[in-house]
Amino acid sequence: MNARETAFQLLRRWSQGRALADELLGEVKLPANDRAFVQELFYGCLRQKLALDYLIERQAGKPPRPVVMTILELGLYQLHFMRTAPHAAVNETVELAKQHASPAEARFVNAILRRVDPGILAQAEPWIRLSHPRWLWERHGDAWCEWNNQPPPVYARVNTLRRMEGAAPAAPNSEPRPPYYLLDDPAGIFESPAWKNGEIYIQDPSTLIAVDVLDPQPGEEVLDMCAAPGGKTTYIAQKMQNRGRIIAADSSNSRLGLVSENCKRLGVEIVSTLPCEGTRLDRCLRGQQFDRVLLDAPCSNTGVMRRRPDLRWRLKEDEIGRLAKLQRQLLEKAFEFVKPGGVLVYSTCSVEPEENTGVIAGLPGLEFTRESLPPGDQMDGAFVARFQKA
Repeated sequence: MNARETAFQLLRRWSQGRALADELLGEVKLPANDRAFVQELFYGCLRQKLALDYLIERQAGKPPRPVVMTILELGLYQLHFMRTAPHAAVNETVELAKQHASPAEARFVNAILRRVDPGILAQAEPWIRLSHPRWLWERHGDAWCEWNNQPPPVYARVNTLRRMEGAAPAAPNSEPRPPYYLLDDPAGIFESPAWKNGEIYIQDPSTLIAVDVLDPQPGEEVLDMCAAPGGKTTYIAQKMQNRGRIIAADSSNSRLGLVSENCKRLGVEIVSTLPCEGTRLDRCLRGQQFDRVLLDAPCSNTGVMRRRPDLRWRLKEDEIGRLAKLQRQLLEKAFEFVKPGGVLVYSTCSVEPEENTGVIAGLPGLEFTRESLPPGDQMDGAFVARFQKA
């Protein structure tokens, strides 16, 4: 199965089911360069879906069958967003149509690809041109939508439990920006010795802010309330120099398995996992309190939308309020687990005020907040609030 066929099958499975795009892509087993091309096609078509469908509908007269719509999306994305050579994009897409559609539909695909003028997108409403649901565009505007439509850079955090900071580059083709590297060419990074040996962990710099604000110290006891898949947990252990105790709790047993896997690869030895939903943690912890508690709360993820290209089509506006209520419940519960004089950090990867300043309003002990807002801060969106318990 070639790369275009693979991308086509991924798009069909995504449109017909409930699986997330990153889960589907994770099942693909291809050489690194082929996988990168599949990812660009699959994620790119999802990001630009509304714009692509607008172009098709303006030319097609009547909507084609869903399978033909997907084929056209793939072809138009290559032609007008990837700048693939026209003859290659058209010929390969028509071949795809011959395999999965009727001869008449293959001719239809050929005709549409050859006559579509992407300039007509300028006539579309801005949320269509920028391929976002209208409500998200109205909340955040053009620049934020444009940011979400760009493939994100890949960063690797240096794991100083395995490698001394400042040593020769742990990641190939990378630019050092301690404590992480910007990967110039991330293809094959998960097959690299640096990854396999636990010298690096892939995460955006915005995800480090919460742990830096938590400021865990060697020998302390720390609770990470929503720990999976373990990026922040393992960074906490790194800052504690593998000395002390960390309880990594999460509602999902399978996702806690990822925490354990990451700890093993990264050489983290002070983490114990605890399968327990956050609002019931008092029953699981039985009165235990900690020097520091991190609540990286479940959220809308609108700060990381460029990394989750299908999120914009799954997220509904009324979910923001529902999530904010859950976040407030979790945050109020989190105070129970903090020792007197201890530190509690609340964080999200949302850029919605309801989930951030709205959730922390009126709670005691607030010391300060930090926020990363794309595109101005040139990293993913994050909100962090630090409390000290009296």
